[in-house]
Amino acid sequence: MVAVSSWGRLGSWEHEVRTLSDREQVAGQLKNSRSGLAYGMGRSYGDVCLNPKGVLWNTTGLDRFLSFDKNTGRLVCEAGVLLRDIQRLVIPLGWIMPVTPGTQLITVGGAIANDVHGKSHHVFGSFGDHVQRIKLIRTDGTTIDCGPDLLPAWFAATVGGIGLTGVISTAEIQLRRVAGPWLDTETVPYANLDEFFHLADDSEADWEHTVSWVDCISGGGGRGLFMRGNPSEVGPRLEPKGRELTMPFVPPVSLVNRLSLCLFNLAYFNLKKWQAGRSIVHYEPFFYPLDNLLEWNRMYGPKGFFQYQCVVPPEVGREAIQAMLGEIVRSGDGSFLAVLKTFGNRESVGMLSFPRPGVTLALDFPNKGDRTLKLFARLDAIVRETGGRLYLAKDARMPRDLFEAGYPRLAEFLQYRDPGLSSALSRRLLGS
Repeated sequence: MVAVSSWGRLGSWEHEVRTLSDREQVAGQLKNSRSGLAYGMGRSYGDVCLNPKGVLWNTTGLDRFLSFDKNTGRLVCEAGVLLRDIQRLVIPLGWIMPVTPGTQLITVGGAIANDVHGKSHHVFGSFGDHVQRIKLIRTDGTTIDCGPDLLPAWFAATVGGIGLTGVISTAEIQLRRVAGPWLDTETVPYANLDEFFHLADDSEADWEHTVSWVDCISGGGGRGLFMRGNPSEVGPRLEPKGRELTMPFVPPVSLVNRLSLCLFNLAYFNLKKWQAGRSIVHYEPFFYPLDNLLEWNRMYGPKGFFQYQCVVPPEVGREAIQAMLGEIVRSGDGSFLAVLKTFGNRESVGMLSFPRPGVTLALDFPNKGDRTLKLFARLDAIVRETGGRLYLAKDARMPRDLFEAGYPRLAEFLQYRDPGLSSALSRRLLGS
């Protein structure tokens, strides 16, 4: 048994970890095992990737590229391949992944199971929109090949299906053409939420990638920095040599507190405001700003941290986000990793996928026990009243009624669940 925690480091639980390394043997390994769950890089923040006192099938050994067509951009690979390795392989060949989240240190299987999204939802949707085939292995030993045009219901249950329909062994992904690794970007400071929504609306037609950092400390007014980017055909001759740093230890207390947040947010906003404007940047610092600080989750101390990410419908987005920022200011807490962006007017492929038309806010909070949970209850009330939902990949404490209300296709999804799979999240929200 091995102690395993998720990225939020809210606790550590004993698991029986078994490594999958031969895709031809996966069916037999699952069939001869007790209840388990696929586990990749463990970058989910809450308990969706945990199975305390049960089995975790570590998929990072399934890390082979199987084929790549340089003419069509079709890539076939095993589920344990990292998004980072895909990008570094295909971008020099003139292709790129249309959708990636805020870290590239996740597996293809995890990206599908959580139907991750990025800064380009209004153009390219979520990760599942670009998956063409999935090979799914059930714990009874059967194999199901599915895709948008092959057993589409199985496909829709598996994309965003939080690992509960089977273990993904391989996937085929459609990439998109790109001239190179460079982006033409612009940073625009904004003073309040009205300006944010104006920028978001104006940027959708002309910019592929849009995202903003919002200051949730200074009075709750919603000032921030709007960042947008497009692929560029020109760039510096030499790619930057990024230096990876590591948070070397877990401090005895969280380094994220009211004083450090106020100082950081003030300095960050004013520095970026001074640097605002157009620039050509490499894709890695734009898409994955935290990946150069390895183990950054340690800065929250021994109690770990929560990430709270919600999406609310567009017609109530302005009021809902303002109300949540007000609750955060009144709580005396806050987040320096506060991301605000809009989703495009498109529905997700997956039955339990998170993205939907609307506005999404994601924030990290140090774990202060009951005080933090009370703040989340007040934020939940706003999400519930507006008909929004929380992101399962980030969740560690969502009430069951909010889950059921936020995911109306739940009953349909349950028809495809593999009874031999279980997670801490499924036991908390589904009862098993």
